[in-house]
Amino acid sequence: MTEHPKNDPRILVLADGDNVAVLKATIEAGERINLSGQRVVVSQTLGLGHKLAVKHIPVGQDIVKYGFPIGFAETDIPLGAHVHVHNLTSQYTQVEVME
Repeated sequence: MTEHPKNDPRILVLADGDNVAVLKATIEAGERINLSGQRVVVSQTLGLGHKLAVKHIPVGQDIVKYGFPIGFAETDIPLGAHVHVHNLTSQYTQVEVME
């Protein structure tokens, strides 16, 4: 696990090369946090275990957590954005489309 000195202490990057970090505590909407050496504003309240982009992730790029791809970006994901089902397609779950 990596505690980056330029990250808020509530942020944990699990492995070198990860492009997302995991929250160790709640961060409230509107808070300014240090992330990858930059100040970013968190747009929504996020709790323990949620993911934030630690750098810009272009559409189609792998989302890497704990050193392994867990899915890919459905949209461009800016630094500090919440990474979840609204902008990530998982490699672990499949959605069955009903016609």
